[in-house]
Amino acid sequence: MTTAAGRRIGLIAGYGHFPLELAQALNETGFEVHVVAAREETSKEIEALVASTCWLHVGQIGGMIKAFKKAGVDQVVMAGKVRKLHLFRNFRPDLTAMKGLLRLKDRRDDSILNTIAELLAEAGLTLIDQTRYAGAMLASEGLLAGPAAAKRMPDIRFGFTHAKAIAGLDIGQTIVVQDQAVLAVEAIEGTDEAITRGGSLGSGKAAVIKVAKPNQDLRFDVPAVGPDTLATMHASGCTLLAVEAEKTLIIERQRFRELAASYGISVYGYSGT
Repeated sequence: MTTAAGRRIGLIAGYGHFPLELAQALNETGFEVHVVAAREETSKEIEALVASTCWLHVGQIGGMIKAFKKAGVDQVVMAGKVRKLHLFRNFRPDLTAMKGLLRLKDRRDDSILNTIAELLAEAGLTLIDQTRYAGAMLASEGLLAGPAAAKRMPDIRFGFTHAKAIAGLDIGQTIVVQDQAVLAVEAIEGTDEAITRGGSLGSGKAAVIKVAKPNQDLRFDVPAVGPDTLATMHASGCTLLAVEAEKTLIIERQRFRELAASYGISVYGYSGT
């Protein structure tokens, strides 16, 4: 892979297809991409898309910094979740991570991610916005995929308000509603489990609402949906997905649209206005 001198960037790759899409977008922008991938989460497909890949366990922050410094990068971007469950199961922090843990007042997502950003900054690495090179992946306002469902706007408005409140408490960014009643709230178990639980309580008309946190830090944890989201919804009987417009990433957009049409799931972008 040949690129212009000085156009190197680090990618912290987590779970799902987003790291693959962002790696490709960075390639097309002219970057030489150097990845630190989580052994517990990241697809091995990432190796074919980047200049170098360093595989580490979740918690090896010192190893991550060392890998990026060796690659000669000074800007880093995150893509893909690293599930918080790994903090409680087989967590393997190195000395740098232990230093960060001692700073934490709590284990909220924002607290953890801001501490990681601070540790990177102290090593001379700048963590940049996830959306800087992924603007084409952001959801727009209105019907995005699947059949129109204008009559279900009350659930979208209701769900959006309540999801924003939950997100503001840093509990989760997704809720499941039906007939303006909350069926499930995402917490540490993750989005898919919340969808499955909420869909099982509905009657085939459950709606999934996903939002950004108030004052979302675009460096990390930008909400994202993709084909896997739709597959989970279909399996659990959810038929409407609403995401926050201009603040939610749509992964594998073409396949996403095809699946929404196939499953009969209506997908909307909504900004709350």
